[in-house]
Amino acid sequence: MFDIKWIRENPAVFDTAMERRGLPTRAAELLDLDAARRENQTRLQEMQERRNAASKSIGEIKRGGGDASDAMAEVAGLKAQMAAVEEQTKKLATALDDILGGLPNAPAEDVPVGADESANVKLRDSGPPPDFAFEPKQHFELGEALGLMDFEVAAKMSGSRFVALKGPLARLHRALGQFMIDLHTAEHGYQEMMPPYLVRDHVLYGTGQLPKFGDDLFRTTEDFWLIPTAEVPLTNVAADSILDEADLPLRLTALTPCFRSEAGAAGKDTRGMLRQHQFDKVEMVSLCHPAQSDEELERMTGCAEIVLQRLGLSYRVMVLSSGDMGFSARKTYDIEVWLPGQGSYREISSCSNCGDFQARRMKGRFRPEGEKGTRHLHSLNGSGVAVGRCLIAVMETYQKADGSIAVPEALHPYMGGIEVLGRDG
Repeated sequence: MFDIKWIRENPAVFDTAMERRGLPTRAAELLDLDAARRENQTRLQEMQERRNAASKSIGEIKRGGGDASDAMAEVAGLKAQMAAVEEQTKKLATALDDILGGLPNAPAEDVPVGADESANVKLRDSGPPPDFAFEPKQHFELGEALGLMDFEVAAKMSGSRFVALKGPLARLHRALGQFMIDLHTAEHGYQEMMPPYLVRDHVLYGTGQLPKFGDDLFRTTEDFWLIPTAEVPLTNVAADSILDEADLPLRLTALTPCFRSEAGAAGKDTRGMLRQHQFDKVEMVSLCHPAQSDEELERMTGCAEIVLQRLGLSYRVMVLSSGDMGFSARKTYDIEVWLPGQGSYREISSCSNCGDFQARRMKGRFRPEGEKGTRHLHSLNGSGVAVGRCLIAVMETYQKADGSIAVPEALHPYMGGIEVLGRDG
């Protein structure tokens, strides 16, 4: 969320940022609302001072035996005027906050400008994708042929965009999540958490999902929301808090289910388990000093890459354009894994530096050493990585001509001696 004081001081910079996002300029509108709000606040202060003076004079007049009716009438009139101005001020403040709350973060200066993914720029890749001596199959063809992936039974229970995994394939899915969380905690310095999966409105507002993206979420009848990603509860660890600079960066990770309505994905990826209403993901979150956030983004992206490297999966890293970034991000790297069955790269991790955008919304601060005041934190989040999509990549990359699937060596310690998934289990 933007600081209106910053917009007041940098209107042209703000408008340029919105233009880079493909949005109309709003500085003039916001500054008009801000000026009217501040003018009303000044009027309220002046009327309060006049009311106090008039109230004081009532006592003096009465003590002198005079008629205080005029002063009393003035106080009553000021009270009514103040109530009206105060109500108008609240409306102006609400209108200002509503606009500010719906505006996306400003892109970093080095983010490529573009309307969509066509303007994304490849930063690096892991090398050429693997070659196959046969026509590789897609994950759902492999899983169904092995009798380990059942979309029909899931649809009977829950409808479309769900899957039921069985036997060793279910274990492989579990192994991937355990491998990732162990890697990030043991080697990358992230602290594991098991956060709530149900949160209130203000938590989703803090990370930027509300109010604009409510249609993408699932809401319960008791006004809880199912988390779309562990980014939401992990980032809100710092909400309404003041951390010590010595505790930064605070690095957190969690393996959780995620729930998304996929409201805008009608007709997309309807076969298989690439785009589902429920999926597991390992999330990484960093809360850090503003001077650290650019470096922290590189580190976080590297942590996600190591997951794919250890699993022997081919991938590339893309810098997202200004029009393709998420709402809260100021810079994002997408890691896209190669899916041999599809013959294409698909996103498996998205790592974003949000600057102080989320911290302003959730009131997350830190106290710099040797200073009296506080500053807003910078927050970052990244997938480390999406477990279901990683399962797809492993299945398609490690498939054999007979339809069996080899288990990557990094997962052997988690598989209880299973090294190949075949029709016989």
